[in-house]
Amino acid sequence: MPFSLAGGFWLIWVLGHAISVATAVGFIALSGVAAEFGVVMLVYLKQAYEQRLAAGAEDDEHTLLAAIREGAVQRVRPKAMTVAVIMAGLLPVLFGHGTGSEVMTRIAAPMVGAMVSAPLLSMFVIPAAWWLLHRRRLLWKAPAALLV
Repeated sequence: MPFSLAGGFWLIWVLGHAISVATAVGFIALSGVAAEFGVVMLVYLKQAYEQRLAAGAEDDEHTLLAAIREGAVQRVRPKAMTVAVIMAGLLPVLFGHGTGSEVMTRIAAPMVGAMVSAPLLSMFVIPAAWWLLHRRRLLWKAPAALLV
């Protein structure tokens, strides 16, 4: 979510728009897409990890890293397609002219800006954060295994 907000605010600043009710509506729409990006990435990571454990792999850091690679790679195409469809739909709105275009441009700007920053950063930050959290769990589990 923070990465999508950064991209949205960046494009609003570049275009010289003020924060208004219309841009707030754009950020509300953006929050749904950003949440979807994060949740689906976590689902793919968790599913890949659980499949490896169910197949008999050890619950160690090697299995965790392999599952993160597999889950993140599986998510590249769907994320690219989502971004392409959103950009294809909103770029004409962003650069359009005519009745109502001034308001619609301010609604579309946060979404277009976020589609530049959020997908790339979520492809790197979410898997890294997931790895750090699970790595800590594995490190806490390891000393207990040594005592047995």
